[in-house]
Amino acid sequence: MVKEVSMRMNNTLRVRRFMVLGLLPAVVVYALFVFVPVIWSAYYGFFDWKGIGAAKFIGLKNYVEILHDPVFWRALKNNIIFVLASVFGQVPLALVLAIVLHKNNALQRFLRSAIFMPMVLSSVIIGMIWQYIYHPQIGILNFLLDKLGLASWKLQWLSDAKIAIFSMTPPLIWSFVGLYLIIFISAFQNIPGDIHDAALIDGAGGARKLFSITLPMIWGTVQVALILCISGSLKSFDLVYVMTKGGPAHSTELLATYMYNSTFSSYRYGFGSAISTSIVLISLLIIGTSQWLTSRKQKHAEGRAHS
Repeated sequence: MVKEVSMRMNNTLRVRRFMVLGLLPAVVVYALFVFVPVIWSAYYGFFDWKGIGAAKFIGLKNYVEILHDPVFWRALKNNIIFVLASVFGQVPLALVLAIVLHKNNALQRFLRSAIFMPMVLSSVIIGMIWQYIYHPQIGILNFLLDKLGLASWKLQWLSDAKIAIFSMTPPLIWSFVGLYLIIFISAFQNIPGDIHDAALIDGAGGARKLFSITLPMIWGTVQVALILCISGSLKSFDLVYVMTKGGPAHSTELLATYMYNSTFSSYRYGFGSAISTSIVLISLLIIGTSQWLTSRKQKHAEGRAHS
């Protein structure tokens, strides 16, 4: 008996060593290209540095300047709009589409591929497509409004500072909804068929089965989708930079474009490093808050189910 237990422990240790050795190269590469740059950037956030020459230590002055810069607060507000548009646009829409398109027939496979297609395209291409859609003279959106007798609704979608940031949300949602669609369909397919059969026997069908069984069982996947959604929205850059470059009058400025312009246009690498560190801290705060809220909701639902 003791010998058998010892052999099992040795096998477990071998498996763990194999897993560590297998993961080690990826962890090292990830650390070199993610963790080290983040730490390096946080370090230079305390310096006045132009990319060349000596760096002058200035303490928290970069962060104080950020907090007093109205462009930063405008960029943060726009990023929050992006986060809300993603959380309440991409995730619910992808969930509804996954419910409708989770079956494996030819039509639904085609529709899933069509919805996923924007994920294959470059963000530059997506930005150029939507630039033409929104074009005030040759854009298809104003053309359709004109043909439908809604000429008064025609706007300067990307040139009007009041609506430009809201005009950026449809391409943002369209770009990534396919990713969450595939994630949710995979989660649906991993639910054992026995559970669905038992629900039918108990008389649970349609909406009751969806809200009482299916959604609680994929809630962990929804939480992961929310993390991806929030982190992706907070680091949005290329789509906005291609379409508006943060204009007009900083109306579509995001934290990433604010960092880029402050770093590479003004050659203030220390200030840009402080902005990038602020983005990381804001991301951690928002993601942590969202996870606390969703976990609290899940525990509340589980408590009601047990009672």
